[in-house]
Amino acid sequence: MSETKDKPGLKAAIIPVTPFQQNCSLLWDDVTKAGAVIDPGGDLDAIQSAIKEVGMTPEKIVLTHGHIDHAGGADELRAILGVKIEGPHVADKFLLENLEKQGKEYGIAAKNVTPDSWFDEGDTATIAGHSFSVLHCPGHSPGSVVFVNDQHKLILMGDVLFQGSIGRTDFPYGDHDALINAIKTKVLPLGDAYAFIPGHGPASTLGNERQSNPFLQ
Repeated sequence: MSETKDKPGLKAAIIPVTPFQQNCSLLWDDVTKAGAVIDPGGDLDAIQSAIKEVGMTPEKIVLTHGHIDHAGGADELRAILGVKIEGPHVADKFLLENLEKQGKEYGIAAKNVTPDSWFDEGDTATIAGHSFSVLHCPGHSPGSVVFVNDQHKLILMGDVLFQGSIGRTDFPYGDHDALINAIKTKVLPLGDAYAFIPGHGPASTLGNERQSNPFLQ
């Protein structure tokens, strides 16, 4: 687990889970300790250990999209923690309804999941007591969403944008042009100072990616 010391009031920790080394993130308020689990794809023992280690009280599970490495453990963790699942966009419903089938193909334990609520463009998500704007950014998956907190200039990116790369679009439902359009028209205009936690790999900033990401040139 890696922990980031963000501005006062909001902290984050990353737990790589599943064979895909997906970044399951914990976000919590350092005063209230209220928090959320972002994209619990699996390895629930490691996630629960991290929750105890940082001392947060999980209030909800939030999903950026419906792929197995992000959502495969969500239903079981919901039952363990007694919390609700929010997101992603309803366009990923078909993925969440086939997680068990995906799991058998990849050798990963997973359960189908129906979120308690969905997100749409322009919604506001409350995560760890802080407000995040919701951007619907399809392309990697039809229902991928990105969460933006303006106060801390922090983005929960899912698999939309990575350090030096972008989300895969070679799935039957993938759309490279739609993904690039979403990044260029919704994400990059937020400004170079915004840092983001991606679904895989190291964190970065929009400024770094605007300058050096080969997919955005």
